[in-house]
Amino acid sequence: MGKRQSATSTVAPWRLIAVMLLLLVLAALVLGRLVLIQVLDQERGAAFLKHQGALRAVRTAEIPAYRGMVVDRRGEPLAISTPVVTLWADPKLLSGSGRLAELAAALGRPESWLIDRLAVYANKRFMYLERNEMPDHARKVLDLKIAGVAGQRAYQRFYPAGEVASQVIGLTNVDAKGIEGVEKAYEAVLDGQPGQRRYIKDLHGDAIRDIGVVSEAQPGRSIALSIDLRLQYLQHRELQRAIAETGAEAGAAVTIDARTGEILAMTNHPVFNPNGASGSDFATRRNRVVTDVFEPGSTMKPLTLVAALESGAFTIDSVIDTSPGRIKVGRKVLPDPMDYGAITVSRVIEKSSQVGVTKIAQAIGHEPVLSVYRRFGLGQSSNIGFPGESSGSLPNRERWSDIEKVTLAFGYGLTATPLQLAHAYSVFANNGKQAPLSLIKRESESEIPAKRVIDEETARQILTVLHRVTGDEGTAKKARVAGFSVGGKTGTVHKVGAGGYLPDQYLALFVGIAPIENPRYVTAIVIDQPKGDNYGGGSAAAPVYSRITDGVLRLYNETPQADPESKLQLAGFGAGQ
Repeated sequence: MGKRQSATSTVAPWRLIAVMLLLLVLAALVLGRLVLIQVLDQERGAAFLKHQGALRAVRTAEIPAYRGMVVDRRGEPLAISTPVVTLWADPKLLSGSGRLAELAAALGRPESWLIDRLAVYANKRFMYLERNEMPDHARKVLDLKIAGVAGQRAYQRFYPAGEVASQVIGLTNVDAKGIEGVEKAYEAVLDGQPGQRRYIKDLHGDAIRDIGVVSEAQPGRSIALSIDLRLQYLQHRELQRAIAETGAEAGAAVTIDARTGEILAMTNHPVFNPNGASGSDFATRRNRVVTDVFEPGSTMKPLTLVAALESGAFTIDSVIDTSPGRIKVGRKVLPDPMDYGAITVSRVIEKSSQVGVTKIAQAIGHEPVLSVYRRFGLGQSSNIGFPGESSGSLPNRERWSDIEKVTLAFGYGLTATPLQLAHAYSVFANNGKQAPLSLIKRESESEIPAKRVIDEETARQILTVLHRVTGDEGTAKKARVAGFSVGGKTGTVHKVGAGGYLPDQYLALFVGIAPIENPRYVTAIVIDQPKGDNYGGGSAAAPVYSRITDGVLRLYNETPQADPESKLQLAGFGAGQ
């Protein structure tokens, strides 16, 4: 005991003091470091460490935004967004899992598919498993709680009308961006602004705590189209029926309200289903009503008649001698189906006489006809903003041959879309004025900036002639609608190929107005390459117009007349001579 006490007592006091001072210095250094890294905000201080921690654990996730709805003029949905979940995985975490077979089964895939996919993304930290899955199916996968598998909520577009309005509404891509039709034209309106939220993840990449919302998602705005879904269904049904009956390759139909300029329906064939459009091609997705151009043929003769009436050289009762049923212009002989003899100008249009129109065109010249075409909007964009819209074309020549001057009056040498045809005829249905077209529902008729194209009397006279075209002596008897008075003009046009006009391929056309005594609704029909002997506008296109217009007039509560002809004669729309 004495020796141990002697050894302890021999330790120098300064050594104890030195050890204590060293311990105090170390404690001060540790305390200072703690203050430096947890309190003070320096280059490598608290802010730096927080930032580094956030980089490793805090993530920002997108909050998907709801895309605006597209509805028809009565509020019926045409395009809506439904919630879906996109399943994804971290290949580095998933590749070592022993639950691949279980995951593949939940996805409805063979395990080999999952193994192959992981091999492709072996050096990545992200890969899609399934995109836009229904939430209930995605939940079954996520409930397995397999490390490296996660889901992201999103919205997918759904189109309740399916193929009936497919080319009008268009579609979106997998990222919910509009790529066709209205979806593309109004992308800036319909598309919402995604929000952001922050969360903390664990070592496996799973969210363990939600920090909060950085910015709220802003949903897109909805739009109401001028389209009436009831009429769209009707028009779609009748166009598909016509294609089946005539064996045609394609077709298009459009109905507009001449007073407001609103497009009430436009349909096409072929069609596609926008809810499963992966196998569709451009030919089925394009809206032929606004994209396809063709020579309008005899449907332009009423516009030529406008030029004739405005020249002062003709009235609808002027007589033209069409004997002997043919006329030679240059090297070209233009025939009529028969020798009509001396007939009125009204009967020239009623019979669609080539000889009669040729004599009118030779008398007034081609410039007045070309001027009328321009005034009616041909060769110009309709400005509805639809993707791929065609403007058509009018000839612009310094020198015109005699045959070119005449065929212009027949509707050859220019091109137009079905929508342009309907818009041109709306002038006759709106007392000589033309309202700008709209694919968006208009709230009021009083503020529509319609322009005067022709005077009211000229419009009335053209309506008289168009009504006679559907009479017993006209080319469009099959366009009649029981209980109503209608009018219009047929057209049968040779299609153009690489070597010129094709002798056995036609477009059958009809443009009509109803009801004649109180005109408002204009419908244009195009049947592309009808087969058999009934390929003309009067036999292939006019019946389609009749069935569609019957539905239009009844949908909009137009009152049928027991004897529409007697009422027309009282109003000044007498039968032709």
